[in-house]
Amino acid sequence: MIATAHPLVQHPLEPLTAAEVAAAVAIARSCKSLGESFRFPCVTLHEPPKSVVLEFQVGDRIHREAFLILLDNATGNTYECVISLTEQSVLSWQHIPNVQPNIMADELVECEAAVKAHPDFLAALARRGITDLDCVVVDPWAIGNFGFADEVGIRLSRAICYLRSVPDGNFYSRPIDGLVPVVDLNTMQVLRIEDFGIVPVPPEPGEYARRFMPDQRTDIKPLHITQPEGTSFEVEGHHIRWQKWDFRIGFTPREGVVLHRVCYEDRGKLRSILYRASLSEMVVPYGDPRPQHFRKNAFDLGEHGVGMLANSLKLGCDCLGEIYYFDAALTDSRGNVAITENAICLHEEDYGILWKHTDWRLNEAEVRRSRRLALSFIATVDNYEYGFFWYFYQDGTIQYEVKLTGNLLCGALDNVGKYGTLVAPELNAINHQHFFSMRLDFDLDGMANSVYEVNTEAEPMGDRNPYGNAFYAQPTLLSTEQSAQRLIDPFKARYWKVVNDSVHNRLGQPVGYKIMPGDNAVPYAHPNSPILKRAGFMTKHLWVTPYACNERYAAGAYPNQHLGGEGLPQWTQANRSIENTDIVVWYTFGHHHIPRPEDYPVMPTAYSGFMIKPVGFFDASPAMDVPPSAPKESCH
Repeated sequence: MIATAHPLVQHPLEPLTAAEVAAAVAIARSCKSLGESFRFPCVTLHEPPKSVVLEFQVGDRIHREAFLILLDNATGNTYECVISLTEQSVLSWQHIPNVQPNIMADELVECEAAVKAHPDFLAALARRGITDLDCVVVDPWAIGNFGFADEVGIRLSRAICYLRSVPDGNFYSRPIDGLVPVVDLNTMQVLRIEDFGIVPVPPEPGEYARRFMPDQRTDIKPLHITQPEGTSFEVEGHHIRWQKWDFRIGFTPREGVVLHRVCYEDRGKLRSILYRASLSEMVVPYGDPRPQHFRKNAFDLGEHGVGMLANSLKLGCDCLGEIYYFDAALTDSRGNVAITENAICLHEEDYGILWKHTDWRLNEAEVRRSRRLALSFIATVDNYEYGFFWYFYQDGTIQYEVKLTGNLLCGALDNVGKYGTLVAPELNAINHQHFFSMRLDFDLDGMANSVYEVNTEAEPMGDRNPYGNAFYAQPTLLSTEQSAQRLIDPFKARYWKVVNDSVHNRLGQPVGYKIMPGDNAVPYAHPNSPILKRAGFMTKHLWVTPYACNERYAAGAYPNQHLGGEGLPQWTQANRSIENTDIVVWYTFGHHHIPRPEDYPVMPTAYSGFMIKPVGFFDASPAMDVPPSAPKESCH
């Protein structure tokens, strides 16, 4: 069953409808007399102040605003604009100097066409014996910032080139190494063709599409997931209720899915956990120092926008079961409304045992099966696919998981292969990492929250611990921004606990939720490297800041071609107090990828993420009222 979201605006946090997106662009064009040289990297909801949202009651008048980022190709200037859709007017218009907005899909297409038409590029191909232009792929990438003076103030892309074996084949397995076009994206002029010498194109096609795979397994029987009585969740606009969970979702061109007002019903009361939660930035630093590879450090949110790259999901492949889909109303770079159908998937999943105990003396077993609500979208960012999943559990747990698949980024093998792995003849898959920064605006039973670091300590042997078996959890208050810059430590079973010290459970304990680290890593880039200057958030797994509506992105608002130093490293220099106040927790997790031959030609999915679990938030397990599942007979 497929359903689509209702378009009516019923709440201040409802995403912009297609009509509102079109109206915002039209108002900007009209009021500011914008010519054809203007592009629209971002058109999204301008979220109301927190106080307005928290005080909103059904029936209140809703004032709708849109936030726009605009780029003038003629001047290279970037502007931010706030539009009142209610009043049909421009509320603010500001030139943002010395920044570059995210690269847009239209620019990628135009850039590739410009390169493939340039005589110097065609000559470089001819020197390599490449004559079939239909099999050549030019894949534009953000150029980064490495301190080169001739790149300052120019909107640039540095492209990677590939050669398909056949026009509809896989190109990521056949890089044209050493050939790098550099393009001015404002003028679409090829500025130079960097040629580091002729390197043979790896010979193996590396195909993966169904049409190239005639031999398929024949021993897989169908697996059907059915809910004959329908789903257990309710959707009204972008408001979702599932069992005791109650929350809203949004969708932005940069972040993709955003959670709003996440609450859990406890004894008839709706209790707040998160005001807003989203992925704030993700960075993929590659580890090959060769001239054609050292710039490969992708900021997939700030340089491209995963919301803009969201897939249109298809029933039976990306999601299984009884699915509810939400469309996303976006724009292309020229401001035309672009609808991504089925951008967000909502469904329920069986997740094994929730809890169980067998009393063998009574010959009696009690067991409950776990069910979780899955909310997801999938984005294709060049060679990689990322599945972004929020899971809600019946025991009050929230999980965030990124599922990574797609194609390896490879180069031709040289005589120093230690910066990657040989995955096919003459094909070197480059070592790399993926770092994700989560912005978690906690409102745990109110806005007065604090964060504690909890380490497990062994009690020294002595009179209090004569047999050496004792250990205990030691909480430490993180009272300022500087003290709250922390790393994971599995040797101390470290986690972080967000608490509201003014609200207590029946045992007198302050209510809390703990952040449980999962798969994680540290960056291996040098502390003085350009990538760590631009993505300083990667150096710590935990950051905590007092709430500020303009502090939204861990690496700053405009990381594309930026020199760095902005975002979390800049904000936290003030060392503001984070005790008993409205706080934002930033959790960074990293996936470390030393490629394997088994990752070729398409990677089996890898999983990375973390959990937020209640700790003292409830008086006891909130999952005790989950009813037992109806027994079913097996077919065997």
